[in-house]
Amino acid sequence: MLNGVKVLSFTHFLQGPSAVQVLADLGADVVKIEPTKGAWERHWSGAEAFLNGESVFFLLSGRNQRSLSLDLRSEKGKEIVWRLIPAADVIVENYRPGAMERLGFGYEQVSKEKPELVYCSLSGYGTDGPYRKRAGQDLLSQAMSGLAMINGRKSDPPTLVGSAVVDQHAAVLGALGVLAALYERRDTGKGKRVDSNLLNAALDLQIEPFIYYLNGSLYDRSETGISSRFHQAPYGIFETADGYICVSLTPPEKMAEAFGDDTFLEWTEEDQFRKREEVNAHVAGHIRRKPTEHWFELFDEVGIWCAPVNSYEEVEKDPQVIHNEAIITFEHPKAGTVRVLAHPVRYDGASPPLRILPPELGEHTEEILAEVGYDEETVETLKAEGVILAQERR
Repeated sequence: MLNGVKVLSFTHFLQGPSAVQVLADLGADVVKIEPTKGAWERHWSGAEAFLNGESVFFLLSGRNQRSLSLDLRSEKGKEIVWRLIPAADVIVENYRPGAMERLGFGYEQVSKEKPELVYCSLSGYGTDGPYRKRAGQDLLSQAMSGLAMINGRKSDPPTLVGSAVVDQHAAVLGALGVLAALYERRDTGKGKRVDSNLLNAALDLQIEPFIYYLNGSLYDRSETGISSRFHQAPYGIFETADGYICVSLTPPEKMAEAFGDDTFLEWTEEDQFRKREEVNAHVAGHIRRKPTEHWFELFDEVGIWCAPVNSYEEVEKDPQVIHNEAIITFEHPKAGTVRVLAHPVRYDGASPPLRILPPELGEHTEEILAEVGYDEETVETLKAEGVILAQERR
């Protein structure tokens, strides 16, 4: 779908690599420009997850991209980038604000030479403003955006989400911005700067509760376990006699039928808001008396919305997850068998294919330099001088 679109990626960690992987999955030619020692994510992995020395953190967001490894601080390295820019449609970067300018590849510097270039900056708080120089990170943005204060029970401390949800959302928003700018360029012939930052992404994830707050209507966190600050009871996870079940948005008459308890008929739908702690506690009292499977069968019969509370092992085996082909497997020459999440969107019923395995550092350096006119002798000289690192996949 993005065949013919060329992206220069100056990215590391998760936010940047995830954004360019979205574009790469859609068919863009993404050139990952990384230092000769390799991007940071090649050397670190959460939970110390390495497969035969290969970082799983790199493998999860490195597919469908080519690797060009060079010394960006050297003049000859910068010259290589300037020779790549005329053929590029997009630059994506998530260095700290100001870093690309110091290297000579800031938006103003690049767009002056190529006005039609779309330039996407991914950052913690934005490319300007009072927090411009602060370190931006998913965990920090969850804390400062209010996200940590809306999770858990009223008596709990602020509770963080156990995944880098803000990084990933900011990445997808960045890719969305790039696509919008490319679409506009078809008519105007001009590029523009696209900015996506973690703080705005964290607020966007809270579009419902935050806007209720801004307009004067939001409850405190629930002591009985209602999992949002704005829904009526029941809404959340309930303990059963042998596990847990998630229940959502159930009218009083259905609860009365399911639990054989006419008390629920005394409460109106308005009471489900106004007396939501009382209603929720009453639901919890019923559910904890019988096992999970009993409630699944009964709730399905009555028409109550419910879901299992799955571990990752159960998610992996879930029939719908399998049907959706949400997990893909590929064979990597060093890491061996690797399993990652597929591109999440289907197009005509199919996910975009895996075209390029997560590359070795500098795997495509010689190929990319040849495309912009470097001959073999010059490439060998650049390698000898340490300007580039070029290696074949082992």
